[in-house]
Amino acid sequence: MPTTAQPLIAPGEERDGLPTRQQRLEALQKEFERDARFSLVFVVLTLGASLIATLGLLANSPAMVIGAMVVAPWIQPLEAMAFEVVRGSLPSFARALRTLLLGVVLAVVVSVGVGWLAAMPTFGEEVNALTRPNLLHLGVALAAGGMAMFAKLRKEAISALAGLAIAVTLMPPVCVVGLSLSAGLWEQSGGALLLFLTDLLGILSGAMVALSLLERPFRGRLRRNRLGLTSLALTALLVVPLGGSFFNLVATRRRQVQEQRIEELVQQSLRNETLTLGRDSRLQDVSIQWDKDPPLIVARAAVSDPKLPTANQVAEVQRFINHRLEPRRFRLVVQRIAIEVVGPEGGLN
Repeated sequence: MPTTAQPLIAPGEERDGLPTRQQRLEALQKEFERDARFSLVFVVLTLGASLIATLGLLANSPAMVIGAMVVAPWIQPLEAMAFEVVRGSLPSFARALRTLLLGVVLAVVVSVGVGWLAAMPTFGEEVNALTRPNLLHLGVALAAGGMAMFAKLRKEAISALAGLAIAVTLMPPVCVVGLSLSAGLWEQSGGALLLFLTDLLGILSGAMVALSLLERPFRGRLRRNRLGLTSLALTALLVVPLGGSFFNLVATRRRQVQEQRIEELVQQSLRNETLTLGRDSRLQDVSIQWDKDPPLIVARAAVSDPKLPTANQVAEVQRFINHRLEPRRFRLVVQRIAIEVVGPEGGLN
């Protein structure tokens, strides 16, 4: 890995239009060098974004979390890291990486402090959602990294950067790490850290590939760059843990769809095909407790006779349901809701 940057335009390349391209790339290099600096603006934006994100996570407010993602300046040093990797400048890459890591440390400190002061007994779904990364998050990060580099190279697309900042979750998972640490939730902290690493490596890899494809002077350099190949290899390794989470998610969604269909079928069968709960009583609702073994069907029925349906009738309905849904087995219970008919005392005058 060379420690000095390679020239932006290699000798022997096409000379037509060289000054314009050279000047544009040199201006781009200076812009990335500014993005890699640890400045007061970077510190203020990082502190503000981490505070907004942490409070938004505690309040379970998606709008506040999205606002923090827009304010956070972390995508800038990440783009600078991608540019310096492809350019072959290790010192400049190290400078951008140091800026990003210092920002991460600041965000963790803020979120740990706020979490300790708030002392929330539990966290909402906004926190839990950031502790379960999968392949979908990696795909979004790769696409966002490529689009961010494209917007940087093509100024007419710069308006897309705000949307890209919302698409990737750089700041929120770091704040979840801090909140989880403050509550002693080590497993959740590890899941949020994995999500942050997924976004970081995904954006870095996507930006490097986009730069190599869009700019002729950088084509082919990524294949000869050890640091760049290492980054791509680490990104590829994430497929192993993220793939397991993704397939678990798919299996869970399929099971939920199947369970919903079964619940609808059970309710239709009880309402339309049984005399016990279809004609002799008014079926109110049906729910299935899938955590029981076998699953427990709970049917709530309004009845005028509090002795109906009888245990034998419920057993017959249970056999009917199990026959319809073979080979699955269920247990049925009926919650009777008595209906009392009340009229005026005495007759009409």
